Amino acid sequence: MGPVTDGVTDGATLGGRAEPDAPASRPRRRRGRGKLVAGLLTVVAVAGGGFVAVNSAGLLQGSAGPTASAGALPPATTTVTRQTLNDTRDADGELGYGPVTTATSRKPGTVTWLPDSGAQITRGRSLYRVDNKPVVLMYGSTPAYRDLKVGVAGKDVENLERNLSKLGYDGFTVDDEYTYDTAEAVREWQEDRGLDETGVVELGRVVFAPGKVRVESLESEEGQPTAPGQKVLTYTGTSKVVTVKLEAEDQRMAKKDAKVEVTLPDGKSVPGKVTEVATVIEPAESQNADPETRVEALVSIGAAKAAKGLDKAAVDVTFTASKRKNVLTVPVAALVALQEGGYGLEIIEGGRSRYIKVETGLFSGGRVEVSGDGLAEGMTVGMPK
Repeated sequence: MGPVTDGVTDGATLGGRAEPDAPASRPRRRRGRGKLVAGLLTVVAVAGGGFVAVNSAGLLQGSAGPTASAGALPPATTTVTRQTLNDTRDADGELGYGPVTTATSRKPGTVTWLPDSGAQITRGRSLYRVDNKPVVLMYGSTPAYRDLKVGVAGKDVENLERNLSKLGYDGFTVDDEYTYDTAEAVREWQEDRGLDETGVVELGRVVFAPGKVRVESLESEEGQPTAPGQKVLTYTGTSKVVTVKLEAEDQRMAKKDAKVEVTLPDGKSVPGKVTEVATVIEPAESQNADPETRVEALVSIGAAKAAKGLDKAAVDVTFTASKRKNVLTVPVAALVALQEGGYGLEIIEGGRSRYIKVETGLFSGGRVEVSGDGLAEGMTVGMPK
């Protein structure tokens, strides 16, 4: 996956005082520009990444106060506009079925049946068979890790009982305790599945997954011997999702339930929502390199039909961390760094220019949110060439 795209000024808010590279000694005044330091470009670091090139020809001698005279008119101008700014990031994503999980055997025997790749398995159905007995898929968040029998208690017991109830078995209470009544329901279930009616669900007889699964690949073959710990198959969820990897510093962009925009290979944009966010450590590519920490986000697609027929397709995902509605904005290049610190704009009125101090807010798409005394929509401000 390609790197996250990050505009030069997109998504950062300036803080603290600017420290432009002013000359040690005062140069001669430029003709027609009043008390201005010689025009240089000051590169100012922006919080959150990137740099802003600020025209330091606007540096004022001493304290500017609320306004200061600028002198001659600038070489170019622009207008203060009112609009909505979005703090966004574009990232590459892969459309597929999400994380891949491996089903490993917990029992010795011979694999006697395997589903086809791409097959969907639902609650109560066989994920595969060993010695012609089913290993059954059930829904639950806790992995199976022990025999389930009378006297044990825990979340895995609740998972089992809930599945038995959904499959039509009754006579017990769905809770976290495995009682005699639970064992009776298990015996009925074992009889229906052709299993020994012991009332005990031995480790390896069920596989718990969050929901129905899609078989991704087969790691074994029918007729092949299996043993505890041996891979049998891999599976995913059944819904199309986009997997996106972001740089660690962009974690703020990917929040659970955040809305995003997904652009499909045909150029069509559809809405999406972040469903999961996890931090992953990617191994170093060489001995001399360090492991990388990345943020992995899963994004569900609202218009599922739009993704029909697309598998492992490259898509673009636009994350929006924040939005500033109805704010005054100017191009970033219009900012001038004031000698006493902070930023200003050169206001053009009646054939004359003057400087006013402004506060900066959100940077996005080459523009910046600005506010200040006397600043209004439609004002003309100076720009460098």
